[in-house]
Amino acid sequence: MTGETINMDDFASQNRFVIDGETDKDHQIHSILCQPIYNSERKIIGVAQMINRTTDDHLFTDQDENLFEAFAIFCGLGIHNTQMYENALRLMAKQQVALEVLSYHATAQKDEVEKLKGKPIASVAEFKLESFAFSDFNLTEDETVQASIRMFMDLNLVDRFHIPYKVLCRWLLSVRKNYRPVIYHNWRHAFNVAQTMFSLIKAGGMMTMLTQLEVMGLIVACLCHDLDHRGTNNTFQTKTASPLALLYSTSTMEHHHFDHSIMILNSEGNNIFQALSPEEYRDVISVLEGAILSTDLAIYFKKRNGFFSLVESGEKTFQKPADKELLRGMMMTACDVSAIAKPWDIQRDVAELVFSEFFEQGDMERQQLQEEPIAMMDRKKRDELPKMQVGFIDAICMPVYKIFSEIWPGCTPLYAGVSRNRTNWQALSDGKIPDDEKKYLALKKANESKKSTEAQEPQQTTSTDTGRRRKSGSAKVMERLTSRQGKSSICSVL
Repeated sequence: MTGETINMDDFASQNRFVIDGETDKDHQIHSILCQPIYNSERKIIGVAQMINRTTDDHLFTDQDENLFEAFAIFCGLGIHNTQMYENALRLMAKQQVALEVLSYHATAQKDEVEKLKGKPIASVAEFKLESFAFSDFNLTEDETVQASIRMFMDLNLVDRFHIPYKVLCRWLLSVRKNYRPVIYHNWRHAFNVAQTMFSLIKAGGMMTMLTQLEVMGLIVACLCHDLDHRGTNNTFQTKTASPLALLYSTSTMEHHHFDHSIMILNSEGNNIFQALSPEEYRDVISVLEGAILSTDLAIYFKKRNGFFSLVESGEKTFQKPADKELLRGMMMTACDVSAIAKPWDIQRDVAELVFSEFFEQGDMERQQLQEEPIAMMDRKKRDELPKMQVGFIDAICMPVYKIFSEIWPGCTPLYAGVSRNRTNWQALSDGKIPDDEKKYLALKKANESKKSTEAQEPQQTTSTDTGRRRKSGSAKVMERLTSRQGKSSICSVL
């Protein structure tokens, strides 16, 4: 096709075109006007044609050509839009199928739900859920889910919001299932963040600041705040031009975590908010979104001065909506980084996990981006980790824990813990070995010796096997780190 407009006034005398197929013998073609139809890419997708103008001479004029060209453009737009619509329908169908498949595989299976539903749930005291020194290391994966149920029950969320117990079990198992097995930002991290939030509310005395709907939104946000984390941060997503970075221009991972939370809630049998009124549902989703997005430290830095100014002005009730939002955001940050305030042995093990995940990202930046990572991600600079920990505490953790302890004395253990850990990290940065570190290394050595002895003993099915099976997910990760990349160990540095 040439793409030219054809205005032929004497069809019978030309030999360029022939009539293909049978025609009415009484019908004669005198003149033809043909116009190509283009799409948005200037590709010919059709031809518009008129035959025999209804005048005595049957001739098409220049004005006819101009009008017909406009008609052809209109046809092109119509055809293009129709094709776009058909493609959109196909894409929507594919997306629906993909969501159905993902929903099936990402949602807890029936036997898992029934098993959890039939399990007795230990008390808050047995789990030690109100303690700021809480450790998940002695809990199995199933026990972390049971402890999560206990938090919902103790906060009266199940009865107050009429959450079907089976739905709660399925939702918690689905949330756990949707965390990837990355080194640190996994289900156990989310569970620990939720436990700290529970402690803030119960032991820290912050229940009076919040409505029950806010409490539920915050606990759900903690459990969901790192859903589908890939072990890399927002900067990495942007630098690699990942699909997530193209989808969300700011707070990339946090927006993804929130959207993933909504996907699980919308999956069949997982809507723990199903009994809420439309107004309550809107409010709790707003709390959920704001809380998850606030775990982006970039947002924390933007908003914390506003929070500090509010406190300095004498605000202690936080009843205005804007003030409440600021408070919830600070609470999320305090919970998200709370490992920094744990007893030293827990803090050291968690720091091992955090920096090992950072080092893996640094390795990927060298391989994929051909650039040197920042010090925090650079395993070549692992000897600077104590100094970096001190900087992290001073810039992020200490200010929020200090102000929390001043307003709510029940939160003092967090401030005391981070202060003690800062002293230890500063000592290590100065080349000294503090007493807490000596005890930690001695305990670690004893555990390794015990592990070596047990490995040499014949395997027997005894009650001690239960203890082995209760090894925490973090401990399993530590074993994987030792075998896969022992060179990243902080212990080998200090």
